[in-house]
Amino acid sequence: MTSGIHHVTLITKDVQANVDFYVGFLGLRLVKRTGGYEDARQLHLFYGDHDATPGSLITFLVWQGGSSGQAGAGQVSEVALAVAPGSVGYWLERALTHQARVEGTGQEFGETVLRLRDPDGVVVKLVSADVPALAMPGSDIPAEHRIRRIRGVTLLSEVPEETVDFVTRYFGYVEARSEGPIRRLRSDSGDVLDIRDAGGFWPGAPGTGTADHVALRAVDADEVKRVEAALRQRNSSLTNLHDRNYFTSLYVREPGGTLIEMASDGPGFTLDETVDTLGTTLFMPPNTPDAEALKVMLPQFSLPGEERVVYRDLIYDHRFFTPDRPDGTTLALLHGTGGDEMDLMPLAHKAAPRATLLGIRGRSTESGTRRWFRSFGPAIFDQKDIRFEAGALAAFFEEARGAYGIDATHLAGLGYSNGANLLGAAMLLQPGIVRRAVLLRPAMVLDEAPGLDLSGTAVLILLGETDAFRLAGERLADVLREAGAEVTVERVTGGHELTDSDAAMIGGWINH
Repeated sequence: MTSGIHHVTLITKDVQANVDFYVGFLGLRLVKRTGGYEDARQLHLFYGDHDATPGSLITFLVWQGGSSGQAGAGQVSEVALAVAPGSVGYWLERALTHQARVEGTGQEFGETVLRLRDPDGVVVKLVSADVPALAMPGSDIPAEHRIRRIRGVTLLSEVPEETVDFVTRYFGYVEARSEGPIRRLRSDSGDVLDIRDAGGFWPGAPGTGTADHVALRAVDADEVKRVEAALRQRNSSLTNLHDRNYFTSLYVREPGGTLIEMASDGPGFTLDETVDTLGTTLFMPPNTPDAEALKVMLPQFSLPGEERVVYRDLIYDHRFFTPDRPDGTTLALLHGTGGDEMDLMPLAHKAAPRATLLGIRGRSTESGTRRWFRSFGPAIFDQKDIRFEAGALAAFFEEARGAYGIDATHLAGLGYSNGANLLGAAMLLQPGIVRRAVLLRPAMVLDEAPGLDLSGTAVLILLGETDAFRLAGERLADVLREAGAEVTVERVTGGHELTDSDAAMIGGWINH
């Protein structure tokens, strides 16, 4: 059996800030970018040394805009990275010049420690440790000061005796020494697990800024399976074995509650990339349905030095997708009831592959379901709220044009269901908000049409033949025509749900 840390997986709510910290500030290499295995709509980033060596890997699940968690009992609370003896002073100066959050220096187990927090609040310790250095990528950091490898992690356990017994029994660690409430375990790779007595601590709450799990090394898949068999005989914790393509994984919770993964060293991240191209391509898990469409929903980011979108704090939460060769068109997307800013991106990208997509998130909720405006019951809509949100949408478009340099003449709207309802109402209440719009399964939700002039506005309305709201959609088409808009109405087979024919019809109309 080998032993040591394979990787540590944490959760971030801001992918760009995360990349800037771990690549730009710490100097790690982005060695892999994938869709999540549990949820392919979730981006998963892997940082490490030049060769993506186990023992250097820090990974992040991206919950873009997600809620913060709280580190507590049953979680990993700190991640330690090794630097050369005498390098802490360099890193303190670098942290101050990069405006990283510094919590001070100290001594732990005879080693000098600089405590930092990453943009999500995760405690990252830089530890002056005399351990072998892995081959880190070239950067503006002098070679002698670069991160060497993962030094260790801290586990918070309310039953430290049981946690120590579990980790030493099944994962090859040995107890080294204790300091106060912390018992240090050491691997034959030289890294450490610090088991901190968390008796009386608050329980950990999952969310951004917390760790999901720590992964410990196995030589190969056979070793993972042998440990799984031993744990099944113990019959005290549920185990889950998975093929993660780049390694074989076993998940189990230790007695204190922390999720531990056992991950094989091979086959490794060069399975579908060369060492030189690691981290340059977005991969999706094998057998992901409609993988290309899901890629569009993942948040984009830029490496340090690359051109990027700098998100502004505007009226609505929003997300951009920029294609490889944008044609200058921007499609503003308004989701249906219960959706979010990414929902319509696959459809819109399929219809207009070279358009920049601006997904917008409605800010009204009813019984926990996201919408664009309130209703008082079936087909009874809050007229005051519709007018307020229509004004807010017009203000958002005005802000977005200034903040992101969007060409108003090439901005079009695309809404589905509740989003189409608001977009249609906003066009009647805020003339010129967009000059082109696609409304999918819309309904007329205004009690009275304001009678404004929509000359020069073009609208495509797609209605489901068996949709219960079809007549309300036809009513909206009539009102838009009466206001002077050029309206095209098409019917698709089916009801209120979207169909495969929608993208083709949208694309044909946009390119007409």
